[in-house]
Formats: sequence, C-alpha cells, structure tokens
Amino acid sequence: MNTTRPLMTWSTRLAAAALGLGLALAAHAEPVEGEVKKVDQEAAKITLKHGEIKNLDMPAMQMAYRVSNPAWLKQFQVGDKVTFSAEKVGGQFTVTAIEIKK
Repeated sequence: MNTTRPLMTWSTRLAAAALGLGLALAAHAEPVEGEVKKVDQEAAKITLKHGEIKNLDMPAMQMAYRVSNPAWLKQFQVGDKVTFSAEKVGGQFTVTAIEIKK
C-alpha cells in the first residue's frame, strides 16, 4: 500500500500564503465618510449617514451601528462629519474606528 502523498514545494506554499494574505487584505475595512445623525450611549450605537462601504458590500445609506468602544460616543454630536471604518463583528455591523473630520 502506497501512503506517500505529494509534498508542497516552498514556492507553492509561498503562493498559497500570498493568496490568503491578498484575500484577507481585500476584505479589510476602508475608511468611509459620514455624518452623525444620532448618538445612543445607552445602546452603544451611533447612527450614521454614509457613503458606500465596499468591504461590507453596502450601498450609501443611513443606519445605526454598534461601536467597538462605547466610550467613543461621548465625543460625537449630531451633525459631526466623520471618517469611520466598519466591519461585521459577531454577526453585527460594528464601527471599528471613527474620528471627526478636520
């Protein structure tokens, strides 16, 4: 009984690693511009009117998002222009980075 299996060459392993890295980077959150429409500190959510979020395949819209750090909400007011990144975390759309536009 022949139990040998083909070995992966270093070049094949490198190519596979590069492909995996490329796929991971492709899904990485890109900054999006938006405007704060509502801040709900109790629910740890912020409502944003925003442009397209490519990494989430989401068109421009207004939507409430969880924030990964509820303490961030203290610095925002309705009408603030922001730049933010969002990702799907634990099955929920979540703002993972946000700052007021200067």
